[in-house]
Amino acid sequence: MRGSKLLPNNTAFEILTRSPEETRSLGAALGKHAHAGAVILLTGELGSGKTCLTQGILAGLGSKESARSPTFVLATQYPGRLTLYHLDLYRLERVTEMEDIGLDEYLFGDGVCVVEWAEKAAALFPGERLEVRIQRLGESERRLVLSAHGPRHAALLKAVRDAVEAHGRTPLQGD
Repeated sequence: MRGSKLLPNNTAFEILTRSPEETRSLGAALGKHAHAGAVILLTGELGSGKTCLTQGILAGLGSKESARSPTFVLATQYPGRLTLYHLDLYRLERVTEMEDIGLDEYLFGDGVCVVEWAEKAAALFPGERLEVRIQRLGESERRLVLSAHGPRHAALLKAVRDAVEAHGRTPLQGD
């Protein structure tokens, strides 16, 4: 990873990754430092790396499973140090579909909730959250901007930023 920088308000962090492995490594830092009740909202165009980042989060939570982008279901859960609730809203047609699946149980539960295509139901998410915008810059290069909302997610952002800075290009490698 390279080009990491703290943005002016101290609640946002920008980083460039050069490969899917680096994106997963950043996700692993998120998973390693995530707390129960963490809500991580992912946005970015198709193929930008949202599922790749989620795979890293799951690995950072200590799971041996691999997160997949759900094709016909809105939510999948995976075991780990904390349960990962993986929501993929790509096929969401109506916001009421999210309410029908018991969204509150995922968002306010004792696990980590990661939501791909979060912009499709933005009004439903809590104020306390971490937003990750992923922008595709090239074949493998991505710009990720992590923005914390609320003190618990600001602490998560700080822990991830510290891990990136302490480990240089590939945080958690060799941990």
